[in-house]
Amino acid sequence: MRTVTATLTTANPPAGSTESTVGRRATRKLRSFYPAWFLIPAIALYVVFFAVPTFAGFYFSLTRWTLFDQTFIGFDNFVRFFHDPQLSSGFLHTFEYGFVTSAAKVVLGLALALLLTSPVLGRGYLRAVVFFPVLVSTIGVGITFKALLDPFHGIVNGALGAVGLPTPGWFTDPNLALWSIAAVDVWKGVGIATLIFIAGIVAIPQEYFEAARMDGANSWSIFRNITLPLSRPAMGTVIVLSLIGGLRSFDLIWATTGGGPGFTSDVIASVIYKQYQAGFYGLSTAGNVVLFIVVTAIMVPVSWLLNRKEADL
Repeated sequence: MRTVTATLTTANPPAGSTESTVGRRATRKLRSFYPAWFLIPAIALYVVFFAVPTFAGFYFSLTRWTLFDQTFIGFDNFVRFFHDPQLSSGFLHTFEYGFVTSAAKVVLGLALALLLTSPVLGRGYLRAVVFFPVLVSTIGVGITFKALLDPFHGIVNGALGAVGLPTPGWFTDPNLALWSIAAVDVWKGVGIATLIFIAGIVAIPQEYFEAARMDGANSWSIFRNITLPLSRPAMGTVIVLSLIGGLRSFDLIWATTGGGPGFTSDVIASVIYKQYQAGFYGLSTAGNVVLFIVVTAIMVPVSWLLNRKEADL
């Protein structure tokens, strides 16, 4: 009996003993490290699909490369890219397109969200209608509107001509092409902006609105003093997403005009693609680096400013 007791005492040291303390510390460290294991798949995907291609892109932008050969040439690709006559107009069009479409999505998205959070008839159906274009392929939207806005055979110009109105060349007029594409982009993307604004407005406590109405506030006062300030986080999200999408836009422009007529609707992304089509792979990679730097240089201060304003609420 004494032997068994001694064995149990040796196998289970007292709670205050050194071995028990070390064991608890090891268990605590294991438990604290355990949640980090779940980060490993995400980190691996980030490294493989973002970090490695990004650094490879920076390297290949300094080379003249093909699938079978590469030659290091330093910053020659960037020098040639900035001497491209299409680039200056592409830069201007990119900023115009990005800021105009972003502003339009913010304004229209907020207006539609206010409408669709009010007791309007068929609210659920209207929400589905507004959001539907988001689900449609961008290329499909571009091809569809290219047919609808055809200057000679399109339904839109046919209807305008039938009532005696001018029939402009929406995608063929150099003064209208970029803005016609921007209007189609807003039509397609305003649904997601509206959805984000609806979520932000619905999250505002109803007590604020009830108290304002009891104090005799009208609709404009409620919007200016309650809805608009408290929906600022949603507005920041819409601004960031739409501005990034506008600055990086390519597929809708390529599906409708291909950057034409001439270079009047070219943006940075379409200039890059044209260089790639011509076989200048290093030059197009340098253009991608330029686009990455431009988007980052714009979005970092914008995000910082929006987050700062949200923190002041």
